[in-house]
Amino acid sequence: MDFTFTEEQRAAVEAARAVFADVAPDGVPSPALTPGAVADDFDRPLWARLAASDLLSLVLAEEHDGAGLDTIALCLVLREAARVLARVPLLEHCATAMTVQAHGSPELAAALLPGAGRGTLVLTAAAHGRSGHDPAELAVTARLDGETWVLEGTQTAVPWAHTADWIAVPAHTGEGEGVLALVPRTADGLALAEQVSTSGERFAELALDGVRVDRTHLIETPGAWERLRQVLTTGTCALALGLGESVLGMTSRYTSKREQFGFPVATFQAVAVQAADRYIDLRAMEVTLWQAAWRLDAATGGAGGPLPSAGDVAVAKIWASEGVRRVVQTAQHLHGGFGADTEYPLHRYHAWAKQLELQLGPAAAHEEALGDLLAAHPLA
Repeated sequence: MDFTFTEEQRAAVEAARAVFADVAPDGVPSPALTPGAVADDFDRPLWARLAASDLLSLVLAEEHDGAGLDTIALCLVLREAARVLARVPLLEHCATAMTVQAHGSPELAAALLPGAGRGTLVLTAAAHGRSGHDPAELAVTARLDGETWVLEGTQTAVPWAHTADWIAVPAHTGEGEGVLALVPRTADGLALAEQVSTSGERFAELALDGVRVDRTHLIETPGAWERLRQVLTTGTCALALGLGESVLGMTSRYTSKREQFGFPVATFQAVAVQAADRYIDLRAMEVTLWQAAWRLDAATGGAGGPLPSAGDVAVAKIWASEGVRRVVQTAQHLHGGFGADTEYPLHRYHAWAKQLELQLGPAAAHEEALGDLLAAHPLA
């Protein structure tokens, strides 16, 4: 096995580090002190720098003026974004663009991908269904009426929906697998109700009442929605990893300086053991993340495995949802009261970690899904 990243993937990391170098996690008001959203829009100047560095077109093919890279490269960039709590729809935007490129009609690709690569057009995705617990594709119905599809239903907790230009909405037709509709934010019949995430970001509940979508803007390819969902999930695991690594580094620096009884608290065995346990959590999160991202790309290339890629994604989710929670909880504990100081950034990371944990869902649910996959695909 070769776990070395390619030259192109390493170049993407270097470009991302350069873009995120000047980003401050406390660039907006604290979510602990703000009754509503911390800001009405995402970080537009940062978005422009990402576009100028060609990081928004990273996963697009050369025919769409992209670099033609893969899910692993996207996750590497997301990892860097999470280290500084970058407030941009990078995951949703790129994952949706990848899906349009792979499964959308030529008309849809031509309408969305050039602007998406330049950052002049922003994409997001509704992936949480009506309640956040039920399958997202079951929350909206799609019926064909002549040459247009009519959408009815509700999707909750859609990130950046108020400021995105297009929203990928999963739906079902009552037959077979889910479909995916690309809906402009200004479409007739689409209403947005404001919601605020645990991290203080502006989300939205989408209410679709007879929203009409052109036939070329609906993706019926089997597996297209499932692919988008898995990329969104794997990308969320990458965000959890980057955030956790930043928090552990913050904890290491603090405990090395904080003295008790004349010695740095980092030298105390109880402190060192807790930090070491969290380091192991992060390494497990990392290896399962790259396995899941690699399987997604390998499955696209036709390579198979003993289990579908959903199995690898489930394992990554198990480690990410549990691991990021343990990392931030230990960090708060080892920082003592200082960790709750709103002038210190740790509480912001804790809020973001809780949001990511909620998005990923409980580990028990992923373990059950993994068990179902193992039962359906016995290993020889």
